[in-house]
Amino acid sequence: MPRLLALSLLAALLLAPAAQAHEVNDNGVRIAHPFATPTPPGAPSGAAYLDISAEGDSVSLVGASSPISEAVEIHAMSMDNGIMRMRRLESLDVSPGVTVKMRPGGGAHFMLIGLKDALKVGDKFPLTLEFANRGSLEVEVRVQRAGAGVSAADGHHH
Repeated sequence: MPRLLALSLLAALLLAPAAQAHEVNDNGVRIAHPFATPTPPGAPSGAAYLDISAEGDSVSLVGASSPISEAVEIHAMSMDNGIMRMRRLESLDVSPGVTVKMRPGGGAHFMLIGLKDALKVGDKFPLTLEFANRGSLEVEVRVQRAGAGVSAADGHHH
């Protein structure tokens, strides 16, 4: 019996990262592990991330929305002479066979503007992605510490 318990615990530990990882495939668009990072109470905005890839033709992400914030914008962050610069993107284009990986600390991400409540680890919320010529797609975003979210998202790529 102790051996069976040990094997069960080992299996649970090995499968835990897979259970945390989630993805959606719809209409030639693959979204892998949408996650957001926690915010302090009263923070006016937050950030969400995901991996997006296209099959067949290119896809163009043109917008997003969520009931947890007044607005959601696609942003790009870059460093310019040691100064962080943030700019809004009108669209994010993804070529077939390419995976755009949104990660904390740089590149594309979603800005959740006018948060209605703080984002706490363990929370989940819907995010509707709007694509030109592909319609919309709803995903579930999980709030995780940045390191946990990145590890789980990277687990989708072999």
